[in-house]
Amino acid sequence: MKSTGMIRKIDELGRIVLPIEIRKNMDIKEKDEIEIFIENDRIILQKHDPACVFCNSAEELFIYMDKPICKACLDKLGTKR
Repeated sequence: MKSTGMIRKIDELGRIVLPIEIRKNMDIKEKDEIEIFIENDRIILQKHDPACVFCNSAEELFIYMDKPICKACLDKLGTKR
């Protein structure tokens, strides 16, 4: 794990600000979704990349009932888009 040397305080609503340098480096833009993981005593933030709920593919995704589903799985379901 690489230290950035940056320290931020949590505000009264539990929020932190990700520094612009980190957001640019990680290609995180306003409104992007961030996944939160817990590993032992660490909190890990990761940019969320949507994937098919069935096969985990990130190719040709469609939203069906608020869930990402790839074209191949959607075709297997026989559902019209």
